Amino acid sequence: MGRQARQLSSTGFYHVIFRGINHQYIFEEVYDYTHFLQILRDVKVDLTFELHAYCLMSNHVHLLFREKKLGDISLIMKRLLTKYAMYFNRKYQRSGALIGSRYKSVPVEVDEYFIPLQRYIHQNPIKDGLVKKLEDYPFSSYREYLFGGNLVDTEFTLGMVGQDEWIRLHQAFSNDVFEISGQISLTDEEIRRRIMSYTHGREPHEIGSWAKAERDLLLHKLKEEGLSIRQIKRVTGISRGIVGKS
Repeated sequence: MGRQARQLSSTGFYHVIFRGINHQYIFEEVYDYTHFLQILRDVKVDLTFELHAYCLMSNHVHLLFREKKLGDISLIMKRLLTKYAMYFNRKYQRSGALIGSRYKSVPVEVDEYFIPLQRYIHQNPIKDGLVKKLEDYPFSSYREYLFGGNLVDTEFTLGMVGQDEWIRLHQAFSNDVFEISGQISLTDEEIRRRIMSYTHGREPHEIGSWAKAERDLLLHKLKEEGLSIRQIKRVTGISRGIVGKS
């Protein structure tokens, strides 16, 4: 069966996520992050798209951007990922794919979820325990909304609510998870019921005590079914590292 065609956005906005193959790191040191941002800046100039939010994590990246011409997303992502993979493979003397599968994208509407989506993107480092304050993380667009810069197009968003309200909304911690389907994730109770449909009624918090092979088989299946590592960790209590490796 061929790959499903990507859904194109009528607004031009997309939330894009890509991850390292097998969840491996795609940024090993500070210069890797800064080099990726330079590539992003160069591609943005060449293809004239708008960048509205980003967050670079060690093994995955979130982007929120708006293409100028319908379908440009394919060219933007091909250019960006090819250039970075060539740099990374050359630097670390490796070969083969760097990004797991193909990048994931979802069209984004400019509605009441637009700024919560930005908040979700920017709060990734806090939820992973990397920093305590959003402004302390150097590899997201949050600080550009506070202090200005030349990579992110902040005017559109700040024109919607103003900087003070934007900051206030970001300071409110949220458990919202925006899945690649474009909707906010299932609630913890809905996730619990979904997991129990695979465990024949056994509670998710019991999975951690299962035999390793049985536990890992179920965790792998849950990820294949679309649950994120963070969702599984939150409901089962199993560490992020174990869920990620299963």
